[in-house]
Amino acid sequence: MDVERLVQMANDIANYFASEPDREAGIEGMAGHIRRFWEPRMRRQILAHWQAGGEGLLPLAGEAIARLAAAETARSA
Repeated sequence: MDVERLVQMANDIANYFASEPDREAGIEGMAGHIRRFWEPRMRRQILAHWQAGGEGLLPLAGEAIARLAAAETARSA
C-alpha cells in the first residue's frame, strides 16, 4: 500500500482518538486499533516510515506508532 495513504489513515485514526480526554488512553487506543485491524504488511510499512522520520504523521499517530515499535522490539527480544 502507498505510504502516503497509510499516513492519512493513521492521522484519521489519531484525529478520532484525540478526543479522548486521557492522552495515554488515546495513544493506547490508536495503537490497539492498528494492532487489531491493520494487516501485518501495513503495520510493517508504517513502522518503517516512522523509523525513517515519520514525515506527515500527527504527534498522536507518531506516539502510537512508537508504542507499536516498542512492543515489536520487546516481542522479538
